[in-house]
Amino acid sequence: MLKDIVKNLEPSSTLKINEISKDLEGKGKKIFKFGFGQSPFQIPKDIVEELKNNAHQNKYLSMQGLEILRRTIATYNSYKKKIKYSAENVIIGPGSKELMFLLQVIFDGNILLPVPSWVSYAPQAILGRNKIIKIKTKSYNNWFPTAKDIESVILKNKTKNHLLFLNSPNNPSGQVCENLEEISNIVKKYKIIILSDEIYSELTFNKDYDSISNYCPDNTIISNGLSKWCGAGGWRLGYFLIPDSLKDLNNSIRVLASETFSSVSAPIQYAAIRAYENDHSEFINKSRKILDIVGNYVFEKLKSNKININKPQGGFYLMPEFKNKKFKTSAEMCNNLLNETGVALLPGSDFGFKEEKMLARLSFTDFDGQKFMENIMSNDKTSDYLVSEYAPRIKEGVEKLKRWSESI
Repeated sequence: MLKDIVKNLEPSSTLKINEISKDLEGKGKKIFKFGFGQSPFQIPKDIVEELKNNAHQNKYLSMQGLEILRRTIATYNSYKKKIKYSAENVIIGPGSKELMFLLQVIFDGNILLPVPSWVSYAPQAILGRNKIIKIKTKSYNNWFPTAKDIESVILKNKTKNHLLFLNSPNNPSGQVCENLEEISNIVKKYKIIILSDEIYSELTFNKDYDSISNYCPDNTIISNGLSKWCGAGGWRLGYFLIPDSLKDLNNSIRVLASETFSSVSAPIQYAAIRAYENDHSEFINKSRKILDIVGNYVFEKLKSNKININKPQGGFYLMPEFKNKKFKTSAEMCNNLLNETGVALLPGSDFGFKEEKMLARLSFTDFDGQKFMENIMSNDKTSDYLVSEYAPRIKEGVEKLKRWSESI
């Protein structure tokens, strides 16, 4: 029968809310999909055409990934981060999520998870039989840990290996880590390994993305892929950049990969070369601008004496905290919101917060990204006009959420 370690796990909450929303829609209820985070934009046409041109590719590729793709990714990141990477530093996976799971299986030690953290980090740690240590954070520090927070945890477990997950811009908070150098000093002092989940890095609103790898490159594994900036979540292509200093870990992941996914879809790997080889700056800049406009619209409409919320800095998300005396848990609160208004949010408890904390994740991607992108050049229009015209479900859903928050 099922092993206990699996029996006690629930389906990923981000995927679960998508299924619940679809089921309610099928019953005729109008749902505002603020729970499931997915790019609203279409994949750039040159990348789609390259996929069509390579549909005939039917051979197994190298387990580590197509060499020309790995070289292209290494070159792209070397330019972006001013750190020299080679094809040997790159592993291609069927989404970065799978590569993270393999890392958790290989790693032997403590997993350091700032709260909040993406919903799959902790379950993967459980499956990898590693101990999870949660690190509390504060909104005034953008929901990221301080160096002191991290060191206090390390000093209680000095004999253990430590793997710190750092996700900036962050899912679920939409915030950017601004104390990277401070954190890197602790990382180097205690020889901590960092998994820098940079899947939203191209969607940082101020454009100048800063990676922890710039401060401690020998300790940092970078995780990224096509899903967020390219709008290609369903293509399932991600990658790890692993420094030479962690070569043994790189080799172990390759071995596990050979026994699990074997290799990523050949046509998608060939198409991905164009994603990192061609200039997509216009597409990325428009995507970033639209998300900035929509995110700030939601922020401005919701911030009140009933809702505490940080201004979004990148990605798709906001993390409102509701003031109420009606609900005992954030899950109960989100269920009431969905049933009363049709607005789907994810409870903060899914991201590591205590159940009684009335926090939730809001994804502001329920709009037609292609239509918005075709009209974003109209610089004479106000943000409110653009959202009303090209993201009407965002406007309506936010109005319903605001009215609901004032009634609880």
